[in-house]
Amino acid sequence: MFPSKRPSDFVRRALVLTTLFGAGMALSSALEAQTVPTLAPASSGTVQAQPALAVQTPVIDTSDDSLFSSSTAESAATTTEASLVPPVNFANAMQYGGGQRRYGRPRYRGGNSNQDGSPKYTFFAGAGFGQTIGNTWHYLKPGYAFQLGGGRNFSRTLGLMAQFDYDHFGFTNQTLTNQTSIYNSPNVFGTGAISQLGGSSHVWSFTLDPTYSFYKGSGEGLGAYAVVGVGFYHKTANFTIPATGTYCDPFGFCYEYSANQTIDKYTSNAPGFNGGLGLTYKFSRFSNERFYLEARYVFVDNSHRAGFTVANESSITATSTNLYPANSNRTTYIPIKAGIRF
Repeated sequence: MFPSKRPSDFVRRALVLTTLFGAGMALSSALEAQTVPTLAPASSGTVQAQPALAVQTPVIDTSDDSLFSSSTAESAATTTEASLVPPVNFANAMQYGGGQRRYGRPRYRGGNSNQDGSPKYTFFAGAGFGQTIGNTWHYLKPGYAFQLGGGRNFSRTLGLMAQFDYDHFGFTNQTLTNQTSIYNSPNVFGTGAISQLGGSSHVWSFTLDPTYSFYKGSGEGLGAYAVVGVGFYHKTANFTIPATGTYCDPFGFCYEYSANQTIDKYTSNAPGFNGGLGLTYKFSRFSNERFYLEARYVFVDNSHRAGFTVANESSITATSTNLYPANSNRTTYIPIKAGIRF
C-alpha cells in the first residue's frame, strides 16, 4: 500500500471556499422561496390579493420595575420635550436676533422712561374759565383762568404733579352796587364821591395733585384720568374807579390817558382742596403730546372776618377797615381748562 498524503494548504482552502459558497446559495434560495409567493391566476380570471402580513407590536409590561425604570421615563420625557421645541433657524437668528417671537407693543426704556415704557416726567399748560358756585356765585361771576404744571410719573397710571393756577373773576352787579353804597357813606369817601365802581377778584394757588390714569387707550386716541389736590390759595379783591392821568415825554409833548385807580383792596390766604376728572386725546402713538380737557371742583377754606355790609353801613366809622367781608368767605368754583400735556 502507498502511504496517504495530506492535501496541500492550497487544496484545503479551495475546498473550504467551495463548501461555504454552496451553503450560501442554498440558504438564499430557501429564503426567496418563503418571502416571494408565487401568483397563480384565479379561475375567474382575476388576480387575488395576497394576505397582509400580521405585524404585532410587542407589549411592554410596566408592572415589572426591571423593565420600566425612572431613567427610562426621564429619557422618554426628554425626548417628548425636545420634539416640541421648534428648530432653530440660524440664518434668521443671525439676521434678526433669534429668540422666541414676542407679540405686542415694544417697550423702550431709557433714562427718562419707567419700566413699563411710560415717560418719567410730564409737563402741561392750559387755559379756560372758572364757574363760581355756592355762596361764591352771589358776589363773583365767571372769568378766565390758566394753569402750568409738571411732575413725576411713577407708572403709566400713577403720577404726582406740582401745579400753579390762576383763576380770575369779576364782581356781580349786586356786589358793585352794594360797595358803591358803602363807599359813599359819610365816614368813608362821602356822599356822591363814587359813581363808577369797578374791580375784579382772583385766586392763585400752588398745589400738589396725585393723578390716576384709569384709561389710556391703545397708544393713541382717547384717555381719561382722575385728579385730586391740596395746596395754598391766595384770594384777592380789588375795587377801582376810572381815573385820568397825564404823561409827558422827554420832548415836551404831554398826553392824557384813562386808567383804573385802585381805591380798596383785600386779601385772604387759606388752604384749599380740589378734585376732578379729565380727558386726553393723543393724535399719534409716535408722539408724547396729548390734548387734555378737565373740570375740577375747588374748595378754599377761607376764615371769615367780620366787617361792614349794606346791612350795617350806618355804623361805619372813620377807623373802620374791612368794608368787604365777603373776600374772607369760603370760596367754591369749578375751573374748566384745556391744554397740552407733553
